[in-house]
Amino acid sequence: MSKKKRVNVVYSTNPDFRYDHDEDEAFETLDPKDQLLYVSIDRKQRKGKEVTLVEGFVGSNDDLKDLGKTIKSKCGTGGSVKDREILIQGSFKDKVVDILLSMGYEVRKKGGN
Repeated sequence: MSKKKRVNVVYSTNPDFRYDHDEDEAFETLDPKDQLLYVSIDRKQRKGKEVTLVEGFVGSNDDLKDLGKTIKSKCGTGGSVKDREILIQGSFKDKVVDILLSMGYEVRKKGGN
């Protein structure tokens, strides 16, 4: 028996009502040359600690995780992938930009420094 996940509605008297179901959005991964990524340093809600933030990736979650893993290993630091963003621990803005450019991505820096 499959369990369907119903979103935001408990009961409806409308006979034509259809339940909306949460489905994982399948993103088709674009070529690196067709993507514009933004790299910035973020300190918000992190107790003053800096993270390098990569935003704007268009593609599947698996490809995003692979890109995050590659950047983390080349920077020699930790990090994570959350909310369609790559978080790299520490201030590695210039290094991450160089890594992404060498992989063929179009990259823009956000913020100062």
